[in-house]
Amino acid sequence: MTGRRALGRQFGWLWAAFVVSSYGTGLRFGAFPMIAVLVLHSGPTQVAALAAAGRAVGALVAVPLGPWVEFRRKRPVMVAMDLIRCAALLSVPAAFALGRLSFAQLLVVSVAVATADIAFRAASGAYLKGLVPPEDLLVANGRFESTTWTATVVGPPLGGAAMGMFGPMTTVVADAVSYLLSALGLRAIGGTEPRPARAGAARLRAGELLEGWRYVLAHATLRPLFFNAIVVNGLIMATEPLLAVLLLGPLGFAPWQYGLAFAAPCVGGLIGSRLAPRLVARFGQHKVMFTAGALRACWPVGLAFVRPGVPGLVLIMVVQFGLVTCCGLFNPVLATYRLDHTPSDRVVRTLTAWSVSSSAAIAAMTAVWGLLAALTGPRTAIAVAGVLLLATPLLLPRREHAPLDTREQAASLT
Repeated sequence: MTGRRALGRQFGWLWAAFVVSSYGTGLRFGAFPMIAVLVLHSGPTQVAALAAAGRAVGALVAVPLGPWVEFRRKRPVMVAMDLIRCAALLSVPAAFALGRLSFAQLLVVSVAVATADIAFRAASGAYLKGLVPPEDLLVANGRFESTTWTATVVGPPLGGAAMGMFGPMTTVVADAVSYLLSALGLRAIGGTEPRPARAGAARLRAGELLEGWRYVLAHATLRPLFFNAIVVNGLIMATEPLLAVLLLGPLGFAPWQYGLAFAAPCVGGLIGSRLAPRLVARFGQHKVMFTAGALRACWPVGLAFVRPGVPGLVLIMVVQFGLVTCCGLFNPVLATYRLDHTPSDRVVRTLTAWSVSSSAAIAAMTAVWGLLAALTGPRTAIAVAGVLLLATPLLLPRREHAPLDTREQAASLT
């Protein structure tokens, strides 16, 4: 179970598609807020709404997509989601060139991209489970995780430089092209994908919209992991705008220092994701998941003590490095565990429910913490989030409760 394990040509194309789209997204980081401010002259409230609305409305729109995708071939769905994201993003520079770009269009594009993101991730998870043997899932998820963090390190600085020299529309076009290249990479995988069999009624029933949540909430181990992930991700993401206000405002950090403080520590995510297969092979999946999940909650409270100057910059980088390293270790193990313990005919609905819940929680907590910061100040709000995070390890399962799905075990024996 090493990172050098060969997973085959088809996985190579899948990974290549993920790499190019991840770097495109990294390049576009911050482009929409910059367009809103510099091109449309939007205020802070509109910029905050742009960040929250995409997640919240996109999550709502994505709810019926889970059952719809579940019983369709996954690779064509992934290609379609790439093309939707490409077309939506290209509409922004096209409207700008015609002098017709509006804030409403940015909102619509944000929702479309967020919805397609959720559908794509759910379909890709199900496709990966059918493409890669169970013993290689952790290696595959580790490679995806390491790509995400590498793109986070490299993409935003390069994107910032490109936006500075050529304007934010440049990175929007680059991200759109990356989705087009991703779609071509997925097409190059080749092979045949069987159409999933659908039991029962041919039409989508209302009850199927909740099937993913029902499965997760009934599972003894996935249930606490689900709530832990939602709360942790929500609290971490809710403090990001507050940190920007605190660091770039009262503490007087330069924009390049702010970018460095959060980009450089992402190397820890690469380290954690590369260590995951080795640590799981030695200590076991559950122990690694519990330990990494508990440790990642210990770091963010340190951000409440940041001060101006070099000492403050060093403190942020140390805290972020510890947090990102633990996340880089935890995330691929969780992703693998979730696939291992979800039946193939429920993977898409389960992953959709997970993503929808996470996006909605992040949007809601971002709004709540924005209000809290307005009442108490950003440092106090960041401290409150850090203290609450210290309690989140209580949501982690302390022991392995549930075996692999019994239906899949039975199927493997026949």
